Amino acid sequence: MKAITGSSSEDTRSLDVYDIVLVGILSATLTAGKMALAFVPNVEIITLLFILYTVSVGLKKALLTAIIFSTIEIFIYGFNTWILGYYFIWPTLILITWGLRKTVNSEYGYAIVGGLFGLFFGMFFAVFESIFYGWAYGFAYWVRGIPMDILHGVSNFIIILLLFKPLSRILKKCVRGDI
Repeated sequence: MKAITGSSSEDTRSLDVYDIVLVGILSATLTAGKMALAFVPNVEIITLLFILYTVSVGLKKALLTAIIFSTIEIFIYGFNTWILGYYFIWPTLILITWGLRKTVNSEYGYAIVGGLFGLFFGMFFAVFESIFYGWAYGFAYWVRGIPMDILHGVSNFIIILLLFKPLSRILKKCVRGDI
């Protein structure tokens, strides 16, 4: 089995069957994780998992996982304007994480990234809502959601702080074939 390197050279080669299956499993895990916590408003593990996948399996596979996850959301919930935001916001998180991977050395750094991401999540979506419904609607959408964004940011910070390290170890063992 392959070891996780997270190197950019690994991301330039084409995907083999192993990689395709891995991306499918990671995408399914995102969907299951979202559904498992759907009953708790603005508490999610998607941000944690995207950060974890980016640093563990590389940029290319993480981006493919984001595209597949966003597409699965259409099949589950139908198409709406928010889905376009998903096609932008999750790859943005992945690119931010990829850019910071050499400077962030602990779960604390990733918890800060995830916390800030959750805090500004509604603002990012307000931009997409503004495109379709006007700036006044987008601004009202953002302001109305600020309390939920605060909850989102705090819960992301706590979840990443608690789960990043143990899940990282488990994912690396799984990908290497040690489990």
